[in-house]
Amino acid sequence: MKLNRLLVLGTAVSVVCLFASVTTDYDHKANFAKYHTYSWIGVNVQEPLWKDRIERAVDSQLTAKGWQKVASGGDAAVSAVGATHNEQTMNTFYDGDGGWGGGWGHRGWWGGMGGMSTTSVENTPVGTLHIDIFDSGTKNVIWHAVMSDTLSSKPEKNDKKLDKAVQDAFKNFPPKEKD
Repeated sequence: MKLNRLLVLGTAVSVVCLFASVTTDYDHKANFAKYHTYSWIGVNVQEPLWKDRIERAVDSQLTAKGWQKVASGGDAAVSAVGATHNEQTMNTFYDGDGGWGGGWGHRGWWGGMGGMSTTSVENTPVGTLHIDIFDSGTKNVIWHAVMSDTLSSKPEKNDKKLDKAVQDAFKNFPPKEKD
């Protein structure tokens, strides 16, 4: 009976798993073949150390795609905006005296009288990065990416997550022209 209660408890405890996500979109009318150079508009982030890291990660991907960075006046202009926030997860634990096996009845949802529950709130830091590429002439957005992932307390792990997310975002860049 106690083993069954522990199994039910283990199943009942809510655990939210946050996974890295990367989404991209682009202007389907844009001719990406005409873009060969780019300039930075800027990187706006809460943590100053991340400015250079983000710029370096994006530069690496655009250079690998054949684009050349110029100080100003590029065919395209790049902007990045990053922010962090806390995702809250609430975990509720019930002690074994709450009548786990009692059914619905008139004694509450768990079917028993007495027992205690403890709810704790866990804050998980999540970082989100938006990258926009604009046509320098029209100033219209031609490509957009959003990356989001949980953050570690270890900066070197976050560096690796950033590099992987930016690499994933640029995996199918530039978009292939449709026939």
